[in-house]
Amino acid sequence: MKLRMFLAATALVAAAGTAHAAGYSVRAECGSQARCFPTIQAALDASAKDDSGTWVTVDVAPGHYHEKLTISRPKTRVVGHGADTTRIEFNEVAQTAGHYHRSNWGTPGSATVTVDADEIDISGVTIENSYDFLANDVLPAGDPKKISNSQGVAFLADIHSDRVRLLNTSLIGNQDTLFANGKRVLIRKSFISGNIDFIFGNGEVLIEDSTIESRRRATPFVTGEFQSFVTAPSTPLAQEIGIVIYRSRLTREAGVPDGSVALGRPWHPTTTFADGRYADPNAVGQASFIDDYMDAHIRNDHWTEMGGTARDGSKTAKFQPQDSRFFESGSSGPGGAHSDIGIKWTGKPDIGHIHAVFFDGWTAAAK
Repeated sequence: MKLRMFLAATALVAAAGTAHAAGYSVRAECGSQARCFPTIQAALDASAKDDSGTWVTVDVAPGHYHEKLTISRPKTRVVGHGADTTRIEFNEVAQTAGHYHRSNWGTPGSATVTVDADEIDISGVTIENSYDFLANDVLPAGDPKKISNSQGVAFLADIHSDRVRLLNTSLIGNQDTLFANGKRVLIRKSFISGNIDFIFGNGEVLIEDSTIESRRRATPFVTGEFQSFVTAPSTPLAQEIGIVIYRSRLTREAGVPDGSVALGRPWHPTTTFADGRYADPNAVGQASFIDDYMDAHIRNDHWTEMGGTARDGSKTAKFQPQDSRFFESGSSGPGGAHSDIGIKWTGKPDIGHIHAVFFDGWTAAAK
């Protein structure tokens, strides 16, 4: 029954990506072609004027697009001609990107592509934040040129986003590559790379049949410590699903040492409450790794702690993986074996149940 529900939902999602009422093109030379634009954002802005409520498609020709994009129209499909030929790139970093965000928050402000709408399909493109993270990472602490806010988001699913699908797409960055700050994001047959907390946030993310590549750091690796982290969920306690990575491969680029990377750590974001500003105690991160291959860069502890803001405003709070909702099953490969570190959470998510919950309401309306 669960499998039938999942297959039906998947078929409906696929149908949503193919039905559309209007097409827009992005080309270096448009000539007399109607609804053709030299930049992707210009095509998105034009498509946003279509208030028919039906799907629109923006077809992006092969090329390198140095653009910072926002997709705000529901039922928009962005189609490239392959992740190896259609590249969207920008090089903003959190330290200087606050002015792009409604609350002057530099991390989401740094995003190369922001989705802030329901029912968005993106396929056949590379989305990259090309900020030179390593040049900053190599600087010693105390160097006046070193910045502290080195997050560079490639893809942001913002607060109004839901039913966002990425297929055959590459997301490339270093720290904070994929920020899930809305509802549901489905990623299939894709590639995601980064080093520090590079898949993170409070949204629901389902990644299937994809490659998750850990990138190297410029700082020296200290044996016995974690140098990088794949996930950093901040899932609200009332939300069942956080970040799920299913039937995927966890690989590494050259230079990433054995035993240097954690599957995840719990992010409790600093939040303003009536009695002060401190780490959100109800952001009890949920992450699941199910039937994944893991190379030897994954350390056998698999999970680790994360710091946060204490009630007195200091950065002294520590949040432990044992108190989070972390789970894995069916791990294989050199990094698949793991130590029992005493995770207290007793939930044992089944992929059939995850599919049923995740795809609930994800249906194809009339186009």
